[in-house]
Amino acid sequence: MSGKEATFRTFTKDQGQDYARYRRDYHSRLYQQIIDYHTSKSGQLGTLLDIGCGPGIAVRTFAKQFTHAIGIDASEGMITTAKSLGGETSTSEPIRFEVSADYGASLDLPDGSVDVITVATAAHWFDMRLFWTQAARLLKPGGTVALWTGANIVALPPTPNPTEITAAINRLMDRIDDFKEEGNRISQELYINLAMPWTLDPPVVEFEKSEAKRVEWGTDTPESLPCDEFFAMNKPANLDMVEAIVATASPVIRWREANPELAGTDQDVVKRMRREMEETMRAGGVNEGEELLYGGVDAVLLLNGKKA
Repeated sequence: MSGKEATFRTFTKDQGQDYARYRRDYHSRLYQQIIDYHTSKSGQLGTLLDIGCGPGIAVRTFAKQFTHAIGIDASEGMITTAKSLGGETSTSEPIRFEVSADYGASLDLPDGSVDVITVATAAHWFDMRLFWTQAARLLKPGGTVALWTGANIVALPPTPNPTEITAAINRLMDRIDDFKEEGNRISQELYINLAMPWTLDPPVVEFEKSEAKRVEWGTDTPESLPCDEFFAMNKPANLDMVEAIVATASPVIRWREANPELAGTDQDVVKRMRREMEETMRAGGVNEGEELLYGGVDAVLLLNGKKA
């Protein structure tokens, strides 16, 4: 939205539909973390604003707990897809989807009218000063900002040779390293270096560090949640699905744009990863056509409350 990221901003309707088809929703435990944090501070479930909503994956699920819900994105292709998929709030009110590249500044939302702002796997592309300034204006006193991202796919048992499968995924990430932008690296580092309101100069004073909460999945911290409880992974993914999911990553898209003669061939970076995974699974005794990946991701959720 800040102009630092061009790949998702220019998605066509077809690309938006592919993104919606292959990207998974988030685990109910993530949404419950947000609700618990918000309501513990007497927050209400009136209006939800999802910024950078893409095709509406998160807001479509989370809206069911709110009276009103709005999803905004800078990409017309994403919003076209979101509108086609629809979604309703707890009162059966349709989710409102709008194209907006200014964090909702151009919408007809009164100051202090939003209860919860969510940003799913998108904040690393934002101009964070503009974002936090806009969040401070729109949120009610005691309102909540929830930012999250996932990175670093990890294979888990009963996937055969899960360590080797994870290594194949990591080799893909090494091959597309030159096509990662700053936002990709901020996400991969689980928002350690994401600008927060108190780190800005001058700070956005409506938010205090003492009110912030960090929740992690799949990391080495003692409180970390299981890495397979970040996405709603109700069943394992076959390799067609793995290939399709990975193909929606922005560095992969940029690699294919830079190497059109290799995209889709045996030298395609995603095809190479798949071939390595197939070979590893064969060595583990899996028959052709029966390959399944059980796994999760390292991830983080950042929660911040506006002063009451």
